Amino acid sequence: MSTRPPLPADLAALVADPADRSLSVPLPPGRAVHSQEEDSDRPALWLSDGPAPEGLWTRLRAEHARSGLWPLLLDALDDDAEDYRPWASGEFAPGEMSSPAAHDPAALLADWWTRHADPATTPHGTRWPGSAPAPAAVGDPDRIADGLAEHLLAEHPSMRLGLVAADRGADALTTVGWFGPAEHTDDTAEISAVLRSWEDRFGARVVGVGFSTLLLSVAAPPTTPDAALAVAAEHFAFCPDNVWQGVSPLTAYAEHLVGDHSWSFWWD
Repeated sequence: MSTRPPLPADLAALVADPADRSLSVPLPPGRAVHSQEEDSDRPALWLSDGPAPEGLWTRLRAEHARSGLWPLLLDALDDDAEDYRPWASGEFAPGEMSSPAAHDPAALLADWWTRHADPATTPHGTRWPGSAPAPAAVGDPDRIADGLAEHLLAEHPSMRLGLVAADRGADALTTVGWFGPAEHTDDTAEISAVLRSWEDRFGARVVGVGFSTLLLSVAAPPTTPDAALAVAAEHFAFCPDNVWQGVSPLTAYAEHLVGDHSWSFWWD
């Protein structure tokens, strides 16, 4: 019989099978947050009341298989506001999202590319170049994710800790009903479907999430200009604003991806 401590009540309310879950990591003060747009007995996430303690994300990530809770470092639209939007204010809607398993990530990327590609921006014109191949070798995704979490908190110490009931980090955004990419797609499950593919191919992990921003760790980034350009095409399809309002054209954007173990996205 297991002697591991069960989930606290406010965490147990997040998961469908609390009797099968446990958590041995003590948490700072926090609370379960419900969506303000839905009437549901199940909260969307657990949120710390204050900044995430150093090292806690790593310990919770290591406990994920037993707890069923994926940790997120959460930024707000205004860090000083009491409602810490969208997280403390409950501005999300999990019930409006479909399932990531219902979507083909390659088809999603091809469709988004066709909608947004501009010959002036990309060397491929409007023709979808195809998905980037998986690297021959992938490093340690957990080690890379832990390192990025530590770096992120050092750069942004006000970020709070969130816990979401999800089998994998890619699904956490859909589970919580995040609206961050609403200007690109109103179904965050489509975003999660692509993230699942990046988890499998590149050892990506979801680490930080803001009002409309996303930060991933990447265990196997592209190591050559050609490989980087293939990944850059996926990034453009996934989040055109990265190029339109960031580094343009796509060839210049790709240069920044070579050897980079973190990918960031921002939807305007």
